[in-house]
Amino acid sequence: MWLTNLALLVLLAAAASAATSATPGKVLSNHASILADGSTNLAFRLYQNMAKEKSVENILISPVVVACSLGLVALGGKGSTASQVKTLLSASKVKYEQLHSGLAELLNEVSDPKTRNVTWKISNHLYGPSSITFMNGFIKSSKTHYHCDHSRINFSDKKNAVNSINEWVAKSTEGKLPEVTKDVEKTDGAIIINAMFFKPHWDEEFHHKMVDNRGFFVPGSHTVSLQMMHRTGLFEFCDDAANKVYILSMPLAHKKSSVVFIMPYHLEPLERLEKILSRKQLDTWMGKLKPTAVAVSLPKVSMEVNHSLQKPLQELGLTEAVDKSKADLSYISGKKDLYLSSVFHAAAIEWDTNGNEIDTSIFGTDKLKTPKLFYADHPFIFLIKDQRTNSVLFIGRLVRPKGEKMRDEL
Repeated sequence: MWLTNLALLVLLAAAASAATSATPGKVLSNHASILADGSTNLAFRLYQNMAKEKSVENILISPVVVACSLGLVALGGKGSTASQVKTLLSASKVKYEQLHSGLAELLNEVSDPKTRNVTWKISNHLYGPSSITFMNGFIKSSKTHYHCDHSRINFSDKKNAVNSINEWVAKSTEGKLPEVTKDVEKTDGAIIINAMFFKPHWDEEFHHKMVDNRGFFVPGSHTVSLQMMHRTGLFEFCDDAANKVYILSMPLAHKKSSVVFIMPYHLEPLERLEKILSRKQLDTWMGKLKPTAVAVSLPKVSMEVNHSLQKPLQELGLTEAVDKSKADLSYISGKKDLYLSSVFHAAAIEWDTNGNEIDTSIFGTDKLKTPKLFYADHPFIFLIKDQRTNSVLFIGRLVRPKGEKMRDEL
């Protein structure tokens, strides 16, 4: 009997030791954590690069999905064509098989609708010219890791090629994105397309009756009429007086991720704020957040944004895959006859009132006394930040929402 008890004590001690040494809240393998960190670094570099383009207004990109597109390039590439991807993702020491399994692990973790209680539909497609043949090994691996579809298409027939691409995007996003491109500039390369639809589900809802028509001010232009949703609650908040900016963090359902809004005090172009935006600055702001009573007013709008990422990614270091004379994507077709001619990133996001029931126990208490005001009626930057993986699911800015131009009334 005493031997049985001794064995039981040994097992309990081993279990206690394991529990003590385990990392609390760790959800990713080591290589997936490295890639989560790399995709977060990429988020700020890519945003800054795109924000410099004068023709770009609204921005909406998912760094995790962009990282997976880069992983697709590495899967099909050889030599420096593939190694540039690891450099871009700050993952030079990660083995290639771990690169692909790690990105797949990261994407599956952050986009699982059951554990996240979020609507996030992601589709990826690789289009190749009709002259090539996809290798079976590449097709199988890219489906396994990146859920990527494949098609050969006659790019020389530009009209039909564009129509086919746009039809796929519209179908993948249930009509949220009817178009991703109006033209196919180069007819002899491969195209990667990301198409996604994201709808946040707030941890505590906005009441559907607390919605009214207001104006959103566009710098140097006019006022747009749109719906605004309102609610008061306890949220993580920071008033950075030195930089004249408000930071508000609002949790999404299950509190595994949050939307972080970064808004200047007054109506102004976002260039000043974007000059100081970095991962280090975000970490500083996040460290200063405190539970605060805040009266929140946010636009109840949808954003549909299409970006061509080939040039920004090339400027950040993806130079070989996009160069016809240097690219080696022979793991895709079996020959050195392919290069990456375009990367399209199409995303739709809906800001709505939906969420879990509000905790009404704090209403009428001192906790909500004299709330701060966060009134988002002018351009702001936002991030959807994942708590469990510390990755950035989306980064973007709202400069010009959809809506009718408001007339000036005297």
